[in-house]
Amino acid sequence: MNRERAAALGREPHGSSDDPDLLDFSANTNPDVPEGVERAYRAAFETARTYPPEPPVAFRAAAAEYVDCDAESVVPTPGGLAAIRAAVALAVGAGDTALLPAPSFGEYAREVRLQGGEPAFVDADAVLDADPTDHALAVVCTPNNPTGTGYDRDALLAFAERCRAAEAVLLVDEAFLGFTERESLAGTPGVVVARALTKLFGLPGVRAGFAAATGDLGAALRGARRAWNVSAPALATGEYCLRQEEFVRETRERVERERERMRAALTERYDVAPSEAPFLLVDAGDRNVDRVVERARERGVAVRDARSFRGLDSHVRVAVRRPAENDRLLAALGVRDGDGRGRDDGGRDDAREGDGV
Repeated sequence: MNRERAAALGREPHGSSDDPDLLDFSANTNPDVPEGVERAYRAAFETARTYPPEPPVAFRAAAAEYVDCDAESVVPTPGGLAAIRAAVALAVGAGDTALLPAPSFGEYAREVRLQGGEPAFVDADAVLDADPTDHALAVVCTPNNPTGTGYDRDALLAFAERCRAAEAVLLVDEAFLGFTERESLAGTPGVVVARALTKLFGLPGVRAGFAAATGDLGAALRGARRAWNVSAPALATGEYCLRQEEFVRETRERVERERERMRAALTERYDVAPSEAPFLLVDAGDRNVDRVVERARERGVAVRDARSFRGLDSHVRVAVRRPAENDRLLAALGVRDGDGRGRDDGGRDDAREGDGV
């Protein structure tokens, strides 16, 4: 593919604000990190003075234990998106089609097109009922971004079986699965699972993750992986994080508790989709979405304009953060005062007329 075609494909915005004066609810990474992770990262300095071991045995063992699969199935990658790209590159060629959920992460379609393939979109809520026949690849994001939909394991396994029968690779993006009690599909024949430290462990800049796949598919991914493709500090940090069971448990409990509290408050004024993820998809209805985003920024909060997701035209996505921060988000959207109390005006403010908030 030439550079002109690659540039023309563009890139979907991923959210997140670089304004230090804003409380960022547009990104959906954990605001907390495991205790001791900075020490683990700094302790890896000496290892950075030599080439990492090949293969990185300790990281693979920690990742395998984390998702309950064989270490041989784990393919370390510099982040979850690298795992996604590796799987798409192996499965899709020129003229192929890929079954993709919508709305969902925009990079799936971009990666398919980079390989000369064409996306075939299906409603994200019905993706497991779709027919994978004649497709080279099918993708499921669980929980789905941006809807927060979590998929039943038995239904996923049944879909994986249909994909195998159709000779279609199934890519399961589990970027947010760690926030739930649901089991990984890692180790399932014909399936590539993509995971990373980005979301659950709050470390997007470390760029550490992995793919997991078995059989010929796993062998192909291992063969395609470049040697030393993940830095020694990233491997050490990843190994440390993947073993922090108490941090994971506490994070799940906080997110579940705060997500339900936020959803209950937001539904006073908005339609809010059920979610198993660390974010909520909010339908602004007939409000002006630009104004909703702008007014939130004026109140010190960045929210994600979700209209960049295929099929959404009146939505914003908001992360689930710590309790006091979540109160600020609710206040910025006109639902709660900054101290968490209900607004006396029923959620309206003196600028409500026509401003979308």
